Amino acid sequence: MTGRSAPPVLPPSLRGWLGPIAALAALVVVVLGVLYADDSKPGMVDARISAAVDGVGPPWRHVALTLDFLGEPVGAATLVVALVTGCLLLRRPRAAVLLVAGVGMTVGTATLLKSLVGRTIHDGNLSYPSGHTAFLTALALVVALPATGRLGLGRMAGTLLVLAAALVAGAAMGWAQVALGAHYPTDVLGGWCTALAVIPATAWLVDRMADRQVDRMADAGQRERR
Repeated sequence: MTGRSAPPVLPPSLRGWLGPIAALAALVVVVLGVLYADDSKPGMVDARISAAVDGVGPPWRHVALTLDFLGEPVGAATLVVALVTGCLLLRRPRAAVLLVAGVGMTVGTATLLKSLVGRTIHDGNLSYPSGHTAFLTALALVVALPATGRLGLGRMAGTLLVLAAALVAGAAMGWAQVALGAHYPTDVLGGWCTALAVIPATAWLVDRMADRQVDRMADAGQRERR
């Protein structure tokens, strides 16, 4: 189930493009982290965007709160469990592994960066990058990557699908975080880029480790038959 016969979670047609995109995203995360290290105030861009979005009233506030819940422990765990179950029912074990490993790595990276950067909002709460935005973007990516391979999309169409899924998820959660005053817009961008940097690398590792495991099992089987 995890062997070469199983579809890779990182389609070969996308590897040449997603690699540079992930590297660029990582660079953005680092640059923003350096710019806002130990800061506790919004930048010029933050202030302008926040002024237009912050403090939305009903019914949009209810929408923002619902999205925010999806990034909280209970909501996030529910989403991950549901999607992992779906992957296993569809006999996509690599996708299930990527869901757990990719989302875990993304959230873990965002948490570590918060401590390293030290940017704060609202009485000292660490804010950069946005973990909620990183989580939902990562979730969208780990769903879109296998879907691209399953649909047999080419390089251009596949890359557009993956980036569109990441953009929609990141924009939705990012809007909710800024509207609720939980993050600065640049925190949201940092969270989005964190997921975009981590998920392709994790997908590549999942495929590589699964292929190696199958190769070892095949070699062991050949030795037993001799």
